[in-house]
This record gives sequence, C-alpha cells and structure tokens, in this order.
Amino acid sequence: MSALAAIHAIVVRDLARSFRQKSRIVGGLARPFMWLLLVGSGYNAISRVDGAVSYQAYVFPGVVVMSALFGGMLTAIATVYDREFGMLRLMLSSPAGIPTLLTGRAIAATAVGAFQGGVVLACAPLLVPVTATELGAAALVLVLAAAVSSVLGLLVAAPLQSIENFAGIVNVVLFPLLFLSGALYPTKQLPVWLRLVAELNPVSYAVDLMRGALGQPVEFTVARSLGALVAATAAAFVAATLLFDPERRLRRKERGRR
Repeated sequence: MSALAAIHAIVVRDLARSFRQKSRIVGGLARPFMWLLLVGSGYNAISRVDGAVSYQAYVFPGVVVMSALFGGMLTAIATVYDREFGMLRLMLSSPAGIPTLLTGRAIAATAVGAFQGGVVLACAPLLVPVTATELGAAALVLVLAAAVSSVLGLLVAAPLQSIENFAGIVNVVLFPLLFLSGALYPTKQLPVWLRLVAELNPVSYAVDLMRGALGQPVEFTVARSLGALVAATAAAFVAATLLFDPERRLRRKERGRR
C-alpha cells in the first residue's frame, strides 16, 4: 500500500467515525455558542475592551479558534482508542509507517476542527461587521489553527495507553492553551511571566491571526504568527512521531504476566 493510499484510508475511516458520533459533534458546536451567548452577553454588561465594539465582538475570533482547538485536539482520542483495543497493530502491519499514520490522523482531525470552527465563523455577520474578503482570510486561518490543534492533540495522545488518561490530561493541556492565548481577554495586562508563557503558546498566534483576518487590532505581525504556527506544528509532529509507540501497551501486559 502506498503512503497516499494509507493516508486516504485513515482519513476516511476517522472522519466516518467522528461524524457518526453525533453527540460529540453537537457538543462541540454547542460549546462556542454557549460562550458567545452566555459568557459574552454577561461580560458585555461589565467589561469593555479597547478597540472593540463589544466584548462579544472582541471574543468572537477567539471563540472560533477555541472551537477548532477543542475539535482538533479531542479527535486525537481515536489514536488512544485504537491503541487500547489493538487496532493500531493492524493499521501498522502495512509498510506505511508511523509518520503516515499520524499524517492521516492529523488531516482527519484538522477537518473536524475546521468544520466545527467553520460553523461558528459562518455566524460572523450576526456579531461583527465583516466583508467577504475577511471571511475568506478567516477561513484560511481557521484551517491553519485546526491543523495546529490536531497535531497538538496527537502529541498528547502519543504516549498514552488508555482513554481515561487522555480525557484527564487533555483538559489540563486545553484550558491553559485557551486562557493564555488572548482568546477571552487581552494578555497585555498579565504579569510578565504569564505574558511570556502566552507568547510561547501557539494558540496565541492563531487567535491573533484570526483577529487580523476579521479586521480587529493585532499584537503580532502576520509573518511572526505564521512562522510560529508552522514551527509549532512541525515540532509537535516530530515529537509525536518520536513518542508514539503502538507496542507499549502490549509490552506492559507481557511484563505483568511475568
């Protein structure tokens, strides 16, 4: 089997499984709208962000990225599921190899994240003034944000052996990435050390690019944001490839029997 054929098969399988889980898709779509309608409406009454028409308008780009972040990272649970139940051994019986497997998984997770973020982005005209050109630029940023999220999810899933471990650890990773990204509030007023952490956070650059695409003020240049996202994606993919060991669970069982 060629690498492209293997990637295609993995993408089709993962997408079919993801969209069969309708409750997870509905939950993924409900989360950002809850933030916009409940949290956004509440903060409109008590806070004002410089340069933004309203708090809801300010938070909208971050919520779009948040939707892609959760969708892309949580889709990586399929890797842990397949390891726990032995499917990975069958998938890797082909000569395609681990990088091919992870590439297929990343593409499928990117599609899920982009879909969930795209539904939110389609509602942009209801909340913020936006042109067709800005929507097109935001869609491109969304795909990039979903790609980063999917690879980060694979990095979290790579060393884990059980679904329970993934569910616990991914939330510990997700929320700092979100809260230290400038998605929900400006990071300029944070303490210096938290500001430095925010600048190391790849999601900060995805949010900043989304703000720029939707015509809002930005903190970083486009070149810096794109460079940071590409570098983070490449580094996370290499790290996930190195950490990924589909036989680890099997070896642990064998040591337990001894």
